[in-house]
Amino acid sequence: MTATRIALCASAAVLALAGTAHAQDFTPKHKGLIMLNVRATDVSPDANDAITTAAGAPTGLHVDVKDDVMPTIGLSYFLTDHVAIEAIAGTTRHTVRAQGTGVNVAVHDSWVLPPVVSLQYHFAPAARVSPYVGAGVNYMIFYGGKDRNGFNVKLKDGFGYALQAGVDVATKGAWSVNVDVKKVFFETDAKINGGALKSKVNLDPWVVSAGVGYKF
Repeated sequence: MTATRIALCASAAVLALAGTAHAQDFTPKHKGLIMLNVRATDVSPDANDAITTAAGAPTGLHVDVKDDVMPTIGLSYFLTDHVAIEAIAGTTRHTVRAQGTGVNVAVHDSWVLPPVVSLQYHFAPAARVSPYVGAGVNYMIFYGGKDRNGFNVKLKDGFGYALQAGVDVATKGAWSVNVDVKKVFFETDAKINGGALKSKVNLDPWVVSAGVGYKF
């Protein structure tokens, strides 16, 4: 399922719940609230960077990193009625490919742990439909790597930053439905075959999520 399909399906569910749940009681957001969101998340990297030789000469190849969909967990704490801090955790598995004219070869598989901590502003904490925006930092960790087709690939961990927008729709009691979109900005150094080939890979993934939440 692509990020676009997740967003469209989730938006339809949010609109349906917003229209049918008007007669039910719900828990508003407020200072001191803890909110747990369990989501299905599509991580879609934008990587399309050139692969060069160690000396920087072009090879005619570029990097492609495939999407993956996995469950994630988000935990928010409300510092005020409007301001919350959120931490998300989850891991996805991505295939790195070298592509060019007549070339499309897998060179590496890697698990990625991209925890994001963001500061959010919630526009209508007492309303059933409560949108928010946020900004934060992430640390991208690559682990469990598996080289493919005779290549040896090393990816560098590091910090990035993220922008966020989303909406919570309260359903009944402490339950809610959530749609969340993050844009993570992160660049890593990729070394292939001991540095004989290299690339500065701007992963810059879209992180599109939909799921359910519970307020404590």
